[in-house]
Amino acid sequence: MKLNHIYQGDSLFVLKTLPDCCIDTVVTSPPYWGLRDYGTAKWEGGDDKCTHRRESKKSDKTITGHKNFDEMLGVGDAIQKNVCSYCGAIRIDSQLGLEETPEEYVSNMVNVFKEVKRVLKKEGTCWLNLGDSYAGVNSVGRNDTDTIAYYGKGTSLESKKKSFNTNIKSKNLVGIPWRVAFALQSDGWYLRQDIIWHKPNPMPESVTDRCTKSHEYIFLLTKSAKYYYDNDAIKEPYKESLGGDKKRASINEKFDTAGMANANSLARTRDERPDKSGRNKRSVWTVTTKPFKAAHFATFPENLILPMVKAGCPKDGLILDPFFGAGTVGVVAKKLNLNYVGIELNPEYIKIAKKRILNTEGSLF
Repeated sequence: MKLNHIYQGDSLFVLKTLPDCCIDTVVTSPPYWGLRDYGTAKWEGGDDKCTHRRESKKSDKTITGHKNFDEMLGVGDAIQKNVCSYCGAIRIDSQLGLEETPEEYVSNMVNVFKEVKRVLKKEGTCWLNLGDSYAGVNSVGRNDTDTIAYYGKGTSLESKKKSFNTNIKSKNLVGIPWRVAFALQSDGWYLRQDIIWHKPNPMPESVTDRCTKSHEYIFLLTKSAKYYYDNDAIKEPYKESLGGDKKRASINEKFDTAGMANANSLARTRDERPDKSGRNKRSVWTVTTKPFKAAHFATFPENLILPMVKAGCPKDGLILDPFFGAGTVGVVAKKLNLNYVGIELNPEYIKIAKKRILNTEGSLF
């Protein structure tokens, strides 16, 4: 196994070539179910001149569809998923996330993470970021609108429903993150925590019958009940007080002078805290998304990855990202003077990731 190397290929197949118990921590964000196409497909049969693109998604403005596909190295939902409705060509693609049903996606995720668990050390941790999708009568899931992918001109509603083979009614939140988390738990993983990634700058949505989604999940999974976790490395600073004068006055009104509760202790200053180094990190992480024009728009923010790595990876440790994408995990690893291993299906993304990591200085934040 090569250190600080990006392996090109399908994650499941490449993982099977890695040795047992060699990885300290895994930080990854797999392709979400039914969200977008990463441009890795080959087509058999049909018309060689056909683009296999859904004309209903053609737009010069939207971040998905043709504009995104052309400008973001194949990312978007312009390409049809299984059979081209225009020419009948059959799509051949090992890309995770294009399954017809949530159940098939979850099954494939479990298979991949069986190998992840095998290569992870006994005391290792796995940090898994997943977003959700909505169901609709016309397509596979998407997480940015309530309508889902269209299967081509002249396709009947009944055949569209068959293409999206699920019992979930239209407009339902599919619950992909928790389906995957519970499936991994059933497969032997310890599901230690769900962390909320709060996005102050979420992607705008046009829906008017629910809130705009501004969060995703990060699941902390472990191979063993006891594992490496550096709590001190990610402690948060205290606020100046727990409530100040107003809170102290309110508490004093509730307790008599006999001191059945020490009200003043609830408003201690930072200097009076038992642990001056900070408080235990909370499970809601507010991290702004950062667009990266050279690759797909779902790039990991560095500040989201940093606490995962600092808490989960010991000094001189080895980090794995089996869905390497634009290489942000490698960038953070280099900044923290740690080693990494990446796996990426799309060779164009590997070029981008190598360039990013090469231009990163290896110094602590």
